[in-house]
Amino acid sequence: MDCEQRRNTTIMPNEPYNQMTTKSELQDILRFFTQDAKIPLQVALPKVKDLQKANLLSIVELAVADVKTIEDIFRDEKTAKQIISAAKRVSKKRKSSDVSSASPVKRVKKILEGETLTPAAIEQSLALPTVDADVEDLMKVSLHTNRAPLVLAFAVTLLKYTMPSQPLSSRLSLAQAVVSANSRSKAVSIGLEKGPSAAEDGWGLGQPKVKVMNREIHTLKRWGYDAEEGVDAPSQAPNLQRPLAKEEPISESSQADLSQSTIMADVEKEPALWGLDLESMRSSSKALHTEKSAGGLPIYTAQSARAYLVKSFCSKSSIVEGEGSSKKKSVTPAEKERNLALLLNALDLLHSSWAPYISTEDLDRRSWSWYVQVRPEVDTGVAGWGGKGEVKLSDILNLRRNG
Repeated sequence: MDCEQRRNTTIMPNEPYNQMTTKSELQDILRFFTQDAKIPLQVALPKVKDLQKANLLSIVELAVADVKTIEDIFRDEKTAKQIISAAKRVSKKRKSSDVSSASPVKRVKKILEGETLTPAAIEQSLALPTVDADVEDLMKVSLHTNRAPLVLAFAVTLLKYTMPSQPLSSRLSLAQAVVSANSRSKAVSIGLEKGPSAAEDGWGLGQPKVKVMNREIHTLKRWGYDAEEGVDAPSQAPNLQRPLAKEEPISESSQADLSQSTIMADVEKEPALWGLDLESMRSSSKALHTEKSAGGLPIYTAQSARAYLVKSFCSKSSIVEGEGSSKKKSVTPAEKERNLALLLNALDLLHSSWAPYISTEDLDRRSWSWYVQVRPEVDTGVAGWGGKGEVKLSDILNLRRNG
């Protein structure tokens, strides 16, 4: 427990100072028991008070605990050894892994050199541009781009509706994974790549998968990452100059009031995800099933995905047609960001018109078909690889549900 938490902790009667437990600590240790140590929740939950008295409510403490101490609590030597072994394994993994994806302490992550941000501020820094524009204005907009960033924009928007609990950083990472998988499939189909993909070759085996735009994406769970960490109040936007939000401790009486169903819901809440970069994993020969590499799996970063989006959309009017080629006028970053905002606005109108009426699975399938209908026309085969063309926002808006 860090100093900030201790300053905001009320000591339980007749218990040592360092045995106080916050709600997130309780959830974290129960998550460890059920998912890492494979101890049923109904077995672990009644032991919380005894673990607290023994000062064993953190994975680090459990990793160095005496077998006899844990055996006395769980009344079983095999269970005690199982818990200690899991705690050592998880502690080692979390020390070597990225803070934002694996640390239960939810520390800040370095984004810029010399600067650290809270999770809420990280999400704020990734915010995509927005613009006020009505449908009539959007219908007049034509953009010039290639296919990959359009897939990325579609996927990021789709995930707002199919996986709404995922923070923007996760949606960007998962969307970039879709782009990469789609690009490789295209490269194989036109002869630029050969052989099975990393996923087909067995890389990522055992990692959880999600379906995005009808593609299965291997993921890495970001245990302990809370996108709202650092927000001072529900009515206020994150302020980078404000301190981290403080957690209220759980008193003995309020801890007793936590129902098993409430804790179960918190423990089993789907964590934020990263999209795994299996091709990089294969090329660097990092074996997924070994503990040594499990903490350093390559992912698609949200920052790279965002940077790709904001630089990829020019206005059609900025393209000057020449003999046998197209030349681009100088386009400022601000213009490109505005173009992206207009595109995202149109995509949001499309997906939101259908989301209340169809299942998330159906919305996922339709999103890919919508992309196919509006993507820019390019030359076939190798000649069209990376080629750019026109995307009319009117084509996107005309796909909205009527009524």
